Amino acid sequence: MGRIYERTSAFFGVKTDLETLTKDLLSGDRRALARAISVVENGGPQATQLVKRVYAQSGRAHLIGVTGSPGVGKSTLVDALITQMREANLKVGVLAIDPSSPFTGGAILGDRIRMQAHTLDKSVFIRSMANRGHSGGIAMGTYDAVRMLEASGYDVVIIETVGVGQSELAIAQAADTTILVLMPGSGDDVQAIKSGIMEIGDIFVVNKGDLPGANKTATDITASLELASFQTDWRPPVITCISETGENVDQIWEAAKNHREFLETSGQLKERRKLKVQAELSEIVAGMARDNLKAALANSGETKEVVGQVVEREVDPHTAAEQLAKTLFGGV
Repeated sequence: MGRIYERTSAFFGVKTDLETLTKDLLSGDRRALARAISVVENGGPQATQLVKRVYAQSGRAHLIGVTGSPGVGKSTLVDALITQMREANLKVGVLAIDPSSPFTGGAILGDRIRMQAHTLDKSVFIRSMANRGHSGGIAMGTYDAVRMLEASGYDVVIIETVGVGQSELAIAQAADTTILVLMPGSGDDVQAIKSGIMEIGDIFVVNKGDLPGANKTATDITASLELASFQTDWRPPVITCISETGENVDQIWEAAKNHREFLETSGQLKERRKLKVQAELSEIVAGMARDNLKAALANSGETKEVVGQVVEREVDPHTAAEQLAKTLFGGV
């Protein structure tokens, strides 16, 4: 059952015994994993210390991103993919990134409901996480939640996004292999071509292949891919499936394994992870800057004076921003 971690509450904060938590997490304890993800999701000093403790044990899993518009059957597809992975005796972690409640900041969709076939499997860990309004469709804590799963011994980590806004780009930055899920008759194929995301998907899946127009959608996507320019030799396959019955889902899993092998043999895996680190560092530094600026706006007389000058049209916002950057960060 795992340990009950020693903790004390102060207002809404919780202090956790990080040494015990780290030890149990690395041993594969599920309760410790759940607690660790909660710590990094909440952020703050404890999250930073926990990541420092386990970082050397991360970076080993195959990270698969699954994205697409709401209603295309992403969660059902993920459920079917888990079945394929478990047949290969792999430990599978799933992070389902839900929209946030505007009142509590918590996840409100609960994709785990659609994956109940695996809830009793001790080698499958499914967790819904709120995107907390993050414009990219994935929460900042997702990066660290992935590390917790890797440190706990999971071989594959699936990240399922909200599928709105800039989520396709965000998931491509976070994952090794990105699966873009479409469905016939929804206009997703045309939208994909128009929005220029053809280069983002590593595997294209036309789900609900028993619906009219499925073959045409697959053909249109294939034709568009033939016209697209790629930076590597990988050519994304287009696979039509029916995830509810599992039809052709094995082909998707095989394509994902082939893509991972391609990344490793071509050296692209390291390059992709460099880009992921760059994106994460950018987010972290930007978050620190926002926090510092927020504190300064609330407490610094000099900063309040600059704001007042902008309001009175004495200084333009760009000049004021440069001045604040020099004051807060020592330069621009």
